[in-house]
Amino acid sequence: MEYVVFLPFVVPLTALPVGRLAVRHLHPRTATLLLTALAVVLALCSTVCLGLFGVVGTARIPHNPLPDAWADPEVRAAVPWDEVTGLVSLAALLAALVACVRTGARHRKARIAARRAAWAVRDRDGVAVLPDPTPYAYALPGRPALVVVSRGMRECLTAREYGALLAHERAHLAARHHGLLLVARLAACANPLLRPLVGALTYGAERWADEEAARAVGDRRVTARAVGRAALSSSGFGTDLLPAFAAPGPVPRRVAALLAPPPPARWPGPYWAPVGWAALMAGGGVVVSAASSFNAAVTVVGVWMAAGVV
Repeated sequence: MEYVVFLPFVVPLTALPVGRLAVRHLHPRTATLLLTALAVVLALCSTVCLGLFGVVGTARIPHNPLPDAWADPEVRAAVPWDEVTGLVSLAALLAALVACVRTGARHRKARIAARRAAWAVRDRDGVAVLPDPTPYAYALPGRPALVVVSRGMRECLTAREYGALLAHERAHLAARHHGLLLVARLAACANPLLRPLVGALTYGAERWADEEAARAVGDRRVTARAVGRAALSSSGFGTDLLPAFAAPGPVPRRVAALLAPPPPARWPGPYWAPVGWAALMAGGGVVVSAASSFNAAVTVVGVWMAAGVV
């Protein structure tokens, strides 16, 4: 059973199929929040284990400041190949820290640059229309929060479609999707196996904003046309760090979802139907994946406590 301590590093492999089930069959709001929580728990568990493994693996290095109890044979026995595992864990922990710092710095730099460009042309409604012929639009968090739209994007949409665009971006700001996406990207820096989950979470956030926009506009077809036309007109605005209306991704799926009836906030039908089972598997998979990783991390900590280390 000693190899259970490696579980937090491989459990994230289950996150991608769970994420795909969640965004297909759960309400976008529910799916996005569940996947964010899953990414955070899995990343924290694997990071804690990396730190503990690194300490155990280096505890026998001469003249280190660690307590002697960390090098106790009972503690080392809990980590297979403790010396190699320790050095690899420290290297992985350092790489994860560097990746997190770089991601945070890129996010901050993008927000500062975007705010400088939009500050002078903002209006009282919190909308900044930039004199740029390239079509793009994105939500810019901060104080005050802004919806940034290029002139090219404004000109390619009708008045009602433009209203759907504004409602979409304001939904991003109201739900703080930028924060959820940043947390997911930092979790993927801590454990690269979570990177595929970021795509599912990004799609879930866009679908969440689509549904809020359709509800605000009162016409799902208008919102679908706005999404499709914006995607066709956009040449791919160059930041993936802020929620964008025409961001690269499965736009046809978003349009198809908007042309279908709105997803229920609660599952109204029989749970034994095929879609009901899929929804239960998605929600249950999120819980099971997180619980398995958390249990493995607790097992590691328990070994240390039993040995009197912590």
